[in-house]
Amino acid sequence: MTIAIFGSPYPEHFSKYIQHLIKKLETEHINLIIEEEFSIFLHNNIRFNKSISTFNSYETLKNKADFLLSIGGDGTLLKAVTYVRESEIPIMGINTGRLGFISSISADQIDDAITDILKGNYKINERTLLELSSDKKLFKEKNFALNEVAVSKKDTSSMIRIDAFVDDEFLNTYWADGLVVSTPTGSTGYSLSCGGPIIMPGTNNIIITPNAPHNLNVRPIVIDDNSVVKLKIEDRDQLALVSLDSRSRAFDSETELIIKKADFKVRLVQPQNNSLIKTIRHKLMWGLDKRS
Repeated sequence: MTIAIFGSPYPEHFSKYIQHLIKKLETEHINLIIEEEFSIFLHNNIRFNKSISTFNSYETLKNKADFLLSIGGDGTLLKAVTYVRESEIPIMGINTGRLGFISSISADQIDDAITDILKGNYKINERTLLELSSDKKLFKEKNFALNEVAVSKKDTSSMIRIDAFVDDEFLNTYWADGLVVSTPTGSTGYSLSCGGPIIMPGTNNIIITPNAPHNLNVRPIVIDDNSVVKLKIEDRDQLALVSLDSRSRAFDSETELIIKKADFKVRLVQPQNNSLIKTIRHKLMWGLDKRS
């Protein structure tokens, strides 16, 4: 078995958990292939007893690994998706941050999670992505997002105007700081902070959530994920920002954005005794009485 590792620099106190992870993988005779930049960070902090290979792109990882471990927060896992793309390599997120919904394996769960993978005690959750297209090809081949496609103002403090269409039918004109079009996976991210609903994965939906709308009667709307969303933007500065997860590009107001479901899915590993419902309940502290 070969396991790929991608990650972000983590706090020093987390090194003992990653050292234990590497030792366990080496003991189990797992071949390791580590993203180049993260490999440099690990070699400065972690001891390796065996040689490792590295990767630096989708092309150098494709067909090389059985699993990918993402070490960091949700943002790190979103970056990991750009290396996996349609290769169907399952991703498991180990959370070294504060609040992780898709990168939900905590430090004290690492050992059990790896054991579950080795024994086959896990589920694979397939997650829908969104694809962005425009005549400018803003993101080239990385024109997909696991969480959301977000449009926002660039430089001015003024609101922007966004005309939204669903399957070529006019939906609404949004005067707002921006608009978030998210997957169910992304419903616990940016969309949630803008007042959007939590949508369970597998429900085949897309959520359109305005960010700080001028009209308070404007609310998030949930549509079928087979729908095609078209956005036309008007901004005083003639420039706005569009973001795919953590990747952003500026574009001019003459550019139409077309958003639809991508033709591939990302596979996330769910170890035994772990679920999104448990993660949500724990992270959002549902059912806990915090009154003093």
